[in-house]
Amino acid sequence: MGFVGVIVVFAMVFGGFLASGGHLHVILHAAPLEMVIIAGAALGGYIIANPVKIIKMGIKLSIKAMTAKGPQKPDYLELLQLLFQLFQVFRKEGPQGIEKHIENPEQSEIFKAYPNFMHNHHAVHFLCDTMKITLSAELSPYDVDDLLDGDIKAIHSEEHMAQHAVQMVADGFPGLGIVAAVLGIVKTMAHLTEGTEVIGGLVAHALVGTMLGVFCAYGLIGPTATKMAADIEAEGRYLGCIKAAMVALQRGAPPLVCVEYARRAIMPDERPTFEEMDKATKDIKKAA
Repeated sequence: MGFVGVIVVFAMVFGGFLASGGHLHVILHAAPLEMVIIAGAALGGYIIANPVKIIKMGIKLSIKAMTAKGPQKPDYLELLQLLFQLFQVFRKEGPQGIEKHIENPEQSEIFKAYPNFMHNHHAVHFLCDTMKITLSAELSPYDVDDLLDGDIKAIHSEEHMAQHAVQMVADGFPGLGIVAAVLGIVKTMAHLTEGTEVIGGLVAHALVGTMLGVFCAYGLIGPTATKMAADIEAEGRYLGCIKAAMVALQRGAPPLVCVEYARRAIMPDERPTFEEMDKATKDIKKAA
């Protein structure tokens, strides 16, 4: 929906400007040079303030915010099916039966049956690494809970830094728009003897800089940063669903109960119903 929002922003702002009698050619004439000043200064500040990995991650997450959705109900249903199938294997065959799957998930027939999950590399490592340590060490459910909380925090710490960096760019855009406008006024001062028509055009050119700074900050970059934060939180909830199942498994709960703990950790509008989950688990049992 990101690009739909961008279209709405441009249509409403510039459509309203045209409807009120404005002339778009004034903005189109001034915008390129004004954006060189504003965007160039913003880019330079972004580079100064952040290490390379945060710069790259900020760009990557910005594109993702505009093009991708967070985990949806089908993704969660697939996750619950995967967890149930893994826990069933663990219950029937023990550590040796599950080890071959978690050691090489890319080669596992179980994991390969759930492509959406496999595309989430954070989730793959989160699940497999947790199962490896729980099989090789004596951990209490509280230890597993603390371990996974720390892992979720670490996974998203850099992403939050990248999101904050983009938000700082949005916060700086209005001020940089003023810089561009002031430079335009300075330029205008050299043409005071050339008549009101020339001065008016130069002032309009300068004011476009202020408009672009505010417009980009609150209409484009700021909302993108907000969507980035929402995406990070959504991914955290997805990992939290896995965490709920793993903690329940460590308590000795049967696979169906573990999956129910995970299902209850999902937000209501994304959560598969009990009937949907029951049907999915029965299908797995039949296939086994």
